[in-house]
Amino acid sequence: MQKNITGIILAGGKSSRMGVDKGTLLLNNITFTQHIINNLSPLVDEIIIVSNNENYDQFGVKRIPDNIKDYGPVAAVYTGLKASKTDYSFIVSCDCPKVDFTVFKPLLEHRNNKFDIVQYVQNTRTTPLTALYHKKCLPIFKLALKNKIQKLRFVIKQLDHKTIPATDEIKCKLANINTPKDLEKHNIC
Repeated sequence: MQKNITGIILAGGKSSRMGVDKGTLLLNNITFTQHIINNLSPLVDEIIIVSNNENYDQFGVKRIPDNIKDYGPVAAVYTGLKASKTDYSFIVSCDCPKVDFTVFKPLLEHRNNKFDIVQYVQNTRTTPLTALYHKKCLPIFKLALKNKIQKLRFVIKQLDHKTIPATDEIKCKLANINTPKDLEKHNIC
C-alpha cells in the first residue's frame, strides 16, 4: 500500500542539557530512535534520519548528513524534506521517544493539499518538531536559510499551517526528554 509519507527523525542537536546524544539513550531498554522508528514504520514508506553522527547507521535506515551548519532545526527540516521522495513527511525530533499512532493519527486526519504543516499546540506552545509537513513548503525553508533565519517558529508562521490542540494523552507523548531528570521521570511513567 502506498502511503505517500516519509518519516524524518531529526538527530543533529548538540544535546547540551543531557550531556550525551539523546537519540541513543534508552527508554524501557530501547533507544529513543528505535522507539520512534518502531512507531513510524507502519505509517510511512521510508524513514530518514538527519544526522552527521554515523552512530545512527546502526538503525538500518537511510541517514543523511545535515550539511548546513549552525541553522538548527530549520536546516534539518529542510534537509529532510529535500531528501524525501513523498509529498508528506512526519518530522520527529529524536528526543521525543514516546510518540506513537495516537500522536500521528490526528495529524493525518488533517492531511490535505491545503496545509504546509499540521502541528499540535500544548500549553500555548506549538510542536513543529512533531508535525506533518508537505513538501511544497521547501521553497519557504530555502528562502529562510538564504536570509539566515534560524528560528523554526518564525518559518512556520510563513507557512499555511494547521494547529490542533493536543489532548492530555497526546501531551504526555509529545514530551521532549532533554535532561537526566526528564529521562528519570519518563522511565517511571
